[in-house]
Amino acid sequence: MNQAAVAGRPLGAAVIGTGFIGRVHARAARLAGATLVGVGASSAAKGATAAEELGARRVYLTPDDVASDPQVDVVHICTPNALHLSYARSALAAGKHVICEKPLGTDLVEARELQERARESGLVATVPFAYRYYPSVREARAQVHGGRLGRVGLIHGSYLQDWLAGGASTSWHLDAAKNGRSRAFADIGSHWCDLVEFVTGDRIRRVSAVLSGWPDGDAGTGLGADNVATVLLAFESGAVGSTVISQVSPGRKNRLWVEFDGTDASAVFDQESPDSLWLGRRDSVTIIPRGESGQAEQAAAVNIVPPGHPHGFSDCFALFVEQSYAAIRGHWSDGLPTFDDGARAAAVVDAVLRSASIGGFVAV
Repeated sequence: MNQAAVAGRPLGAAVIGTGFIGRVHARAARLAGATLVGVGASSAAKGATAAEELGARRVYLTPDDVASDPQVDVVHICTPNALHLSYARSALAAGKHVICEKPLGTDLVEARELQERARESGLVATVPFAYRYYPSVREARAQVHGGRLGRVGLIHGSYLQDWLAGGASTSWHLDAAKNGRSRAFADIGSHWCDLVEFVTGDRIRRVSAVLSGWPDGDAGTGLGADNVATVLLAFESGAVGSTVISQVSPGRKNRLWVEFDGTDASAVFDQESPDSLWLGRRDSVTIIPRGESGQAEQAAAVNIVPPGHPHGFSDCFALFVEQSYAAIRGHWSDGLPTFDDGARAAAVVDAVLRSASIGGFVAV
């Protein structure tokens, strides 16, 4: 599907998977001007219900169904992880652009296959690391790259949720055959690591991890699916860091928090208070509100609502999809996360799993 083929008309989008995140994709696709051609579901009945609710024209039940539809330009893959490979492989082979939820596959081998297929196809293939689209994240990136923190030597934080606390969930994430070997770290730890590397431009070089299935599995053994991960990090620049990842922390709905400590200043981004960036020096603390005069150009570029009106997750996701569609039309933007970034995240997850299995640091 070349750029000329979609010039002057709305893109035709298919959304495969109609749970929470599939509906987020469908909304963002519409906001970006696409026509929702069809949806994919695990059964015809579920698909028919979702199609009616979302206003889609048809239902897909297999990868070939959507790949063979000439009205589809871009496929959004929002299925359980084990289906990412087959849907993305078929879509790319059919010349369709792809937006695939992370992780790209259930392991690094699958992720690298899709990375290579995307490169060979020349098609747009992106992964929704949507936290990149908070203006405060872009401001932190500008602060780091502009040298205003000095040399960053310590990077630390956490990503905490509670949806697995109490053991009440029946999500497919609990089924390793559908999810893959890593649960919490692959699901949300990958977001934290991507955000850190995006802000600093510094790569995680080595990790030392302890995984835990607590409270419904062995604690601290590194065996089985992880509800909790604690990871020490060593970066290419010589910086060090740590993160705590949990989906069993009661009261924490979606707390992604990261601090960048430099020789001159520190910066903190807190996803639960995303409309400001905290900057600390030995003699002062400054809060930079979103939209303030003098903000970095890259922050202003993703600042889509006036100050005083919260810029939230849905806004970030809409920006990500809008910029993915712009890339399909030949207009690439800074920071758009591609299958290269998805494969990079899979490499970090793989290193975390290897480290937890053998103990001690391993290379990414």
